Amino acid sequence: MKVKGSRVPVRPVQQCVIVHGYESSPDANWFPWLQSALEAEGIAVTVVSLPDPDDPDKAAWDNAVSAALGVPDAATVVVAHSLGVVTVLRVLAALPEPWELGGLVLVAGFTEPLEALPELDGFLATDVDVERVAMSIGERTVLRSDTDPFVPPEASDDIARRLSARVQIHPRAGHFMTEDGVTSLPALLDLLLSR
Repeated sequence: MKVKGSRVPVRPVQQCVIVHGYESSPDANWFPWLQSALEAEGIAVTVVSLPDPDDPDKAAWDNAVSAALGVPDAATVVVAHSLGVVTVLRVLAALPEPWELGGLVLVAGFTEPLEALPELDGFLATDVDVERVAMSIGERTVLRSDTDPFVPPEASDDIARRLSARVQIHPRAGHFMTEDGVTSLPALLDLLLSR
Protein backbone atom coordinates (compact mmCIF):
# COMPACT_ATOMS: atom_id res chain seq x y z
CA MET A 1 0.00 0.00 0.00
CA LYS A 2 1.36 3.43 -0.90
CA VAL A 3 1.51 5.74 2.09
CA LYS A 4 0.01 9.09 1.28
CA GLY A 5 -0.16 12.52 2.81
CA SER A 6 3.39 12.84 4.12
CA ARG A 7 5.51 15.84 3.32
CA VAL A 8 8.63 14.39 4.96
CA PRO A 9 11.40 13.20 2.64
CA VAL A 10 12.53 9.64 3.33
CA ARG A 11 16.23 9.30 4.13
CA PRO A 12 18.25 6.29 5.27
CA VAL A 13 17.96 5.69 9.00
CA GLN A 14 20.78 7.22 11.05
CA GLN A 15 19.10 7.07 14.46
CA CYS A 16 16.47 4.81 16.01
CA VAL A 17 14.61 5.40 19.25
CA ILE A 18 12.99 2.27 20.73
CA VAL A 19 10.19 2.65 23.30
CA HIS A 20 9.02 -0.34 25.34
CA GLY A 21 5.59 -0.78 26.88
CA TYR A 22 3.73 -1.69 30.06
CA GLU A 23 5.46 -4.07 32.49
CA SER A 24 8.52 -4.15 30.22
CA SER A 25 12.06 -2.77 30.00
CA PRO A 26 14.83 -2.02 27.50
CA ASP A 27 16.33 -5.49 27.99
CA ALA A 28 13.07 -7.39 27.42
CA ASN A 29 11.53 -9.09 24.41
CA TRP A 30 13.13 -8.24 21.03
CA PHE A 31 14.50 -4.81 21.98
CA PRO A 32 18.13 -5.91 22.70
CA TRP A 33 18.18 -7.93 19.48
CA LEU A 34 16.97 -4.94 17.44
CA GLN A 35 19.42 -2.58 19.13
CA SER A 36 22.34 -4.91 18.40
CA ALA A 37 21.28 -5.50 14.78
CA LEU A 38 20.87 -1.79 14.06
CA GLU A 39 24.13 -0.83 15.76
CA ALA A 40 25.90 -3.45 13.63
CA GLU A 41 24.65 -1.44 10.62
CA GLY A 42 26.11 1.80 12.04
CA ILE A 43 22.78 3.18 13.22
CA ALA A 44 22.72 5.02 16.57
CA VAL A 45 20.12 3.46 18.89
CA THR A 46 18.48 4.78 22.05
CA VAL A 47 16.27 2.39 24.00
CA VAL A 48 14.20 4.51 26.36
CA SER A 49 13.94 3.26 29.92
CA LEU A 50 10.46 4.27 31.01
CA PRO A 51 10.01 4.94 34.74
CA ASP A 52 7.96 2.55 36.85
CA PRO A 53 6.75 0.38 33.94
CA ASP A 54 4.49 -1.70 36.22
CA ASP A 55 2.56 1.42 37.33
CA PRO A 56 3.04 3.93 34.51
CA ASP A 57 2.57 7.66 35.02
CA LYS A 58 1.58 9.49 31.85
CA ALA A 59 3.65 12.64 32.51
CA ALA A 60 6.75 10.68 33.57
CA TRP A 61 6.58 8.47 30.48
CA ASP A 62 5.99 11.45 28.18
CA ASN A 63 8.99 13.25 29.72
CA ALA A 64 11.27 10.21 29.30
CA VAL A 65 10.34 9.78 25.63
CA SER A 66 10.57 13.50 24.94
CA ALA A 67 14.06 13.67 26.47
CA ALA A 68 15.26 10.68 24.42
CA LEU A 69 13.72 11.87 21.15
CA GLY A 70 14.66 15.53 21.33
CA VAL A 71 13.97 17.24 18.01
CA PRO A 72 13.33 14.46 15.49
CA ASP A 73 14.47 14.64 11.88
CA ALA A 74 14.02 12.81 8.59
CA ALA A 75 16.88 10.39 9.39
CA THR A 76 15.32 9.30 12.70
CA VAL A 77 12.91 6.40 13.15
CA VAL A 78 10.91 5.60 16.28
CA VAL A 79 9.89 2.03 17.08
CA ALA A 80 7.29 1.70 19.85
CA HIS A 81 5.65 -1.33 21.43
CA SER A 82 2.30 -1.64 23.20
CA LEU A 83 1.71 1.18 25.73
CA GLY A 84 4.82 2.89 24.36
CA VAL A 85 2.82 3.56 21.18
CA VAL A 86 0.35 6.01 22.69
CA THR A 87 3.19 7.61 24.65
CA VAL A 88 5.18 8.26 21.48
CA LEU A 89 2.12 9.60 19.67
CA ARG A 90 1.40 11.99 22.58
CA VAL A 91 4.99 13.26 22.61
CA LEU A 92 4.94 13.83 18.85
CA ALA A 93 1.59 15.64 19.07
CA ALA A 94 3.06 18.01 21.69
CA LEU A 95 6.04 19.03 19.53
CA PRO A 96 5.95 22.62 18.25
CA GLU A 97 5.43 22.62 14.49
CA PRO A 98 7.05 22.30 12.08
CA TRP A 99 8.86 19.06 12.81
CA GLU A 100 9.62 15.91 10.86
CA LEU A 101 10.27 12.28 11.62
CA GLY A 102 11.66 9.87 9.04
CA GLY A 103 9.66 6.88 10.16
CA LEU A 104 7.41 5.40 12.83
CA VAL A 105 6.87 1.70 13.46
CA LEU A 106 4.16 0.80 15.96
CA VAL A 107 4.09 -2.78 17.27
CA ALA A 108 0.91 -4.07 18.97
CA GLY A 109 -0.26 -0.49 19.35
CA PHE A 110 -3.44 1.06 20.65
CA THR A 111 -4.66 4.45 21.85
CA GLU A 112 -7.93 3.63 23.59
CA PRO A 113 -8.72 1.67 26.78
CA LEU A 114 -8.50 -2.11 26.47
CA GLU A 115 -10.92 -4.59 27.96
CA ALA A 116 -7.99 -6.86 28.87
CA LEU A 117 -6.10 -4.11 30.76
CA PRO A 118 -8.60 -1.92 32.64
CA GLU A 119 -5.84 -0.75 35.00
CA LEU A 120 -4.53 1.41 32.13
CA ASP A 121 -7.81 3.31 31.57
CA GLY A 122 -6.51 6.45 33.31
CA PHE A 123 -3.33 6.43 31.21
CA LEU A 124 -5.49 6.24 28.07
CA ALA A 125 -8.19 8.72 29.10
CA THR A 126 -7.38 11.30 26.41
CA ASP A 127 -6.99 10.58 22.71
CA VAL A 128 -4.21 11.88 20.45
CA ASP A 129 -4.61 13.84 17.22
CA VAL A 130 -3.06 10.99 15.24
CA GLU A 131 -4.14 12.35 11.87
CA ARG A 132 -2.26 15.64 12.41
CA VAL A 133 0.84 13.84 13.67
CA ALA A 134 0.89 11.64 10.54
CA MET A 135 1.50 14.63 8.28
CA SER A 136 4.99 15.13 9.74
CA ILE A 137 6.09 11.48 9.53
CA GLY A 138 7.66 9.90 6.44
CA GLU A 139 7.21 6.12 6.57
CA ARG A 140 4.45 4.77 8.84
CA THR A 141 3.97 1.09 9.59
CA VAL A 142 1.88 -0.83 12.11
CA LEU A 143 2.79 -4.41 13.05
CA ARG A 144 0.14 -6.55 14.68
CA SER A 145 -0.56 -10.18 15.38
CA ASP A 146 -3.66 -12.25 14.83
CA THR A 147 -3.31 -13.79 18.32
CA ASP A 148 -2.68 -10.80 20.60
CA PRO A 149 -4.33 -11.54 23.98
CA PHE A 150 -4.36 -7.87 25.02
CA VAL A 151 -4.78 -5.71 21.91
CA PRO A 152 -7.64 -6.57 19.55
CA PRO A 153 -6.69 -6.42 15.85
CA GLU A 154 -9.16 -3.58 15.29
CA ALA A 155 -7.31 -1.39 17.83
CA SER A 156 -4.06 -1.61 15.84
CA ASP A 157 -5.91 -1.37 12.54
CA ASP A 158 -7.56 1.84 13.77
CA ILE A 159 -4.19 3.47 14.43
CA ALA A 160 -3.00 2.35 10.98
CA ARG A 161 -6.07 3.87 9.36
CA ARG A 162 -5.69 7.14 11.25
CA LEU A 163 -1.99 7.34 10.34
CA SER A 164 -2.50 6.20 6.73
CA ALA A 165 0.07 3.53 7.63
CA ARG A 166 0.95 0.15 6.18
CA VAL A 167 -0.10 -2.87 8.23
CA GLN A 168 2.04 -5.99 8.63
CA ILE A 169 0.26 -8.95 10.20
CA HIS A 170 2.51 -11.45 11.97
CA PRO A 171 0.63 -14.73 12.47
CA ARG A 172 0.72 -16.27 15.95
CA ALA A 173 3.04 -13.57 17.36
CA GLY A 174 0.81 -12.87 20.38
CA HIS A 175 1.74 -9.54 21.94
CA PHE A 176 5.26 -9.70 20.46
CA MET A 177 6.84 -10.69 23.77
CA THR A 178 9.44 -13.27 24.81
CA GLU A 179 6.68 -15.43 26.32
CA ASP A 180 5.08 -15.46 22.86
CA GLY A 181 8.36 -16.74 21.41
CA VAL A 182 9.24 -13.35 19.90
CA THR A 183 12.85 -12.48 20.72
CA SER A 184 13.67 -11.12 17.28
CA LEU A 185 11.70 -9.42 14.52
CA PRO A 186 13.59 -9.83 11.23
CA ALA A 187 10.73 -8.28 9.25
CA LEU A 188 11.04 -5.13 11.36
CA LEU A 189 14.80 -4.98 10.79
CA ASP A 190 14.29 -5.42 7.04
CA LEU A 191 11.73 -2.64 7.08
CA LEU A 192 14.11 -0.23 8.82
CA LEU A 193 17.09 -1.07 6.61
CA SER A 194 15.11 -0.84 3.37
CA ARG A 195 14.43 2.88 3.76
